[in-house]
Amino acid sequence: MRIQVRRTGGFAGIERQAEVGTSGRPDAQEWHTLAEQAVAAGQGVPPLGVPDGFSYEITVDGKTVYAADPALTPEQRELISRVLREGA
Repeated sequence: MRIQVRRTGGFAGIERQAEVGTSGRPDAQEWHTLAEQAVAAGQGVPPLGVPDGFSYEITVDGKTVYAADPALTPEQRELISRVLREGA
Protein backbone atom coordinates (compact mmCIF):
# COMPACT_ATOMS: atom_id res chain seq x y z
CA MET A 1 0.00 0.00 0.00
CA ARG A 2 1.22 3.50 -0.88
CA ILE A 3 0.16 6.29 1.46
CA GLN A 4 0.80 9.90 0.51
CA VAL A 5 0.06 13.03 2.51
CA ARG A 6 0.24 16.61 1.30
CA ARG A 7 -0.16 19.37 3.86
CA THR A 8 -0.83 22.97 2.83
CA GLY A 9 -1.76 26.17 4.63
CA GLY A 10 -0.72 27.12 8.11
CA PHE A 11 0.64 30.44 9.26
CA ALA A 12 3.65 30.39 6.92
CA GLY A 13 1.84 28.66 4.04
CA ILE A 14 4.63 26.13 3.57
CA GLU A 15 3.63 22.96 1.73
CA ARG A 16 4.94 19.63 2.96
CA GLN A 17 4.46 16.18 1.53
CA ALA A 18 5.65 12.69 2.27
CA GLU A 19 4.96 9.11 1.23
CA VAL A 20 5.18 5.73 2.93
CA GLY A 21 5.12 2.32 1.30
CA THR A 22 3.91 -0.44 3.59
CA SER A 23 5.16 -3.41 1.58
CA GLY A 24 7.49 -5.54 3.69
CA ARG A 25 6.96 -3.54 6.88
CA PRO A 26 6.33 -5.58 10.03
CA ASP A 27 3.63 -3.07 11.03
CA ALA A 28 1.94 -3.04 7.60
CA GLN A 29 -1.44 -4.21 8.91
CA GLU A 30 -1.52 -1.37 11.43
CA TRP A 31 -0.82 1.13 8.62
CA HIS A 32 -3.52 -0.45 6.42
CA THR A 33 -6.16 -0.22 9.14
CA LEU A 34 -5.27 3.38 9.95
CA ALA A 35 -5.24 4.36 6.26
CA GLU A 36 -8.60 2.72 5.56
CA GLN A 37 -10.20 4.52 8.50
CA ALA A 38 -8.66 7.87 7.52
CA VAL A 39 -9.84 7.57 3.91
CA ALA A 40 -13.35 6.48 4.95
CA ALA A 41 -13.70 9.67 7.02
CA GLY A 42 -12.28 11.96 4.31
CA GLN A 43 -14.16 14.20 1.92
CA GLY A 44 -14.22 14.14 -1.86
CA VAL A 45 -13.51 17.88 -2.12
CA PRO A 46 -11.26 20.09 0.00
CA PRO A 47 -13.25 21.29 3.04
CA LEU A 48 -13.17 24.81 4.38
CA GLY A 49 -10.65 25.03 7.17
CA VAL A 50 -9.86 27.74 9.66
CA PRO A 51 -7.57 30.74 9.14
CA ASP A 52 -3.94 29.65 9.41
CA GLY A 53 -5.03 26.02 9.77
CA PHE A 54 -3.67 23.13 7.74
CA SER A 55 -5.45 21.38 4.89
CA TYR A 56 -4.56 17.83 3.94
CA GLU A 57 -4.72 15.67 0.85
CA ILE A 58 -4.49 11.98 1.73
CA THR A 59 -3.93 9.49 -1.10
CA VAL A 60 -4.00 5.75 -0.48
CA ASP A 61 -3.32 3.49 -3.47
CA GLY A 62 -4.55 6.17 -5.88
CA LYS A 63 -7.70 7.17 -3.97
CA THR A 64 -7.55 10.77 -2.73
CA VAL A 65 -9.59 12.37 0.03
CA TYR A 66 -9.33 15.72 1.78
CA ALA A 67 -9.43 16.90 5.39
CA ALA A 68 -8.67 20.08 7.32
CA ASP A 69 -7.91 21.26 10.83
CA PRO A 70 -9.59 21.28 13.27
CA ALA A 71 -12.02 18.64 11.95
CA LEU A 72 -9.56 15.73 11.65
CA THR A 73 -10.59 12.38 13.05
CA PRO A 74 -8.14 10.76 15.49
CA GLU A 75 -7.22 8.24 12.76
CA GLN A 76 -6.55 10.97 10.20
CA ARG A 77 -4.43 12.90 12.69
CA GLU A 78 -2.40 9.79 13.54
CA LEU A 79 -1.91 8.76 9.90
CA ILE A 80 -0.89 12.27 8.84
CA SER A 81 1.58 12.53 11.72
CA ARG A 82 3.13 9.17 11.00
CA VAL A 83 3.46 9.72 7.27
CA LEU A 84 4.97 13.19 7.65
CA ARG A 85 7.36 11.89 10.35
CA GLU A 86 8.43 8.59 8.76
CA GLY A 87 7.86 9.19 5.06
CA ALA A 88 10.23 10.34 2.39
